[in-house]
Amino acid sequence: MEFIAYPDADLMMVSLADRIAADLRQALTGGGRATLAVPGGTTPGPIFDVLAVTTLDWGRVDVLLTDERWVPESSDRSNTRLLRQRLLTGHAAAARLVPLYAEAAMPEDQLDALEAGVAAVLPLTICLLGMGADMHTASIFAGADRLDQALSGPRLIEAMRAPGAPEPRVTLTAPVLQGALQRHIAIIGQAKRDALDRARHLTPQQAPIAAVLRGATVHWAEG
Repeated sequence: MEFIAYPDADLMMVSLADRIAADLRQALTGGGRATLAVPGGTTPGPIFDVLAVTTLDWGRVDVLLTDERWVPESSDRSNTRLLRQRLLTGHAAAARLVPLYAEAAMPEDQLDALEAGVAAVLPLTICLLGMGADMHTASIFAGADRLDQALSGPRLIEAMRAPGAPEPRVTLTAPVLQGALQRHIAIIGQAKRDALDRARHLTPQQAPIAAVLRGATVHWAEG
């Protein structure tokens, strides 16, 4: 695991966006496509803003979320909604979105169809992850109902229900995240850095972020 500390969060966001853009540009030089997986939530918003105005061949980039809440795009809890507002705009509007949500009462009703879409764009070229203070990543939570399956597969995506999560989730499984050619983890604040240090000495069942630390680059700023 590589660890990079930044003087402040603003610099971290711009630097990380520039690095992701450079890696995408390099991946596209061979003439094929590239796949960028990103988290939801508010933390990566500034990264999305920089990427959206970055000039590269976005028409050959597939974008997908690392996880999604099972809510329609009209909900303010929808990660897809955030993605459309902050990343899939400007130059990046030309990218192709690979969905992790489809209209149905429960994620299990659409899991096979969604998984087929994900399978078509693997392996991930670049994967950006966050981490909660509870040491979860994507929607892989300690104590979740399908934690073992999310950590080891065999599915590419799993429907998850976890204590404290108000709705079901769909998440990329740990083997898919581990298979990314480039993996970045962005965290802000001393509490999360302390949590990261704890996670390095715990099992993935106790601290799901531990499943994806090997080979990753962790980007941290105090605030």
